[in-house]
Amino acid sequence: MSSVSSPSIELSSYRDQHFKGSRGEQDKLLRLTTTLYVGNLSFFTTEEQIYELFTRCGDVRRIIMGLDKYKKTPCGFCFVEYYNREDAENCLRYVNGTRLDDRIVRTDWDAGFIEGRQYGRGKTGGQVRDEYRTDYDSGRGGYGKIVAQKFLN
Repeated sequence: MSSVSSPSIELSSYRDQHFKGSRGEQDKLLRLTTTLYVGNLSFFTTEEQIYELFTRCGDVRRIIMGLDKYKKTPCGFCFVEYYNREDAENCLRYVNGTRLDDRIVRTDWDAGFIEGRQYGRGKTGGQVRDEYRTDYDSGRGGYGKIVAQKFLN
């Protein structure tokens, strides 16, 4: 069986800096995984909406919502795990770059979900990128948290 390489399913240059292992081990897992990282979600997007969109590419094993580590509220990302690699590849081809809840969804390979990774890594509990955002984004909580703190002080 020959493998057809597509730019939409190749590994991106992003690597999880908190991965426990070598770059080679992470790359090997990324080439075999059925798990995707999904970013740029609205804080108001529900698990049901994600399920509805992502099952169009195949059978979803589970969805793990990204949560603010302090408030335990959605913070704009999730992990989607498929039963097989082909369905995950189809998702990268057809769902990445589409609109969900009026936002452009970004998907990328993930080396596999490990408990604890569902929490935001920012200082304030959410995603790091939302702390420094200078624009107003109602779907992601308004202004960036560090920028908003400057307005309050």
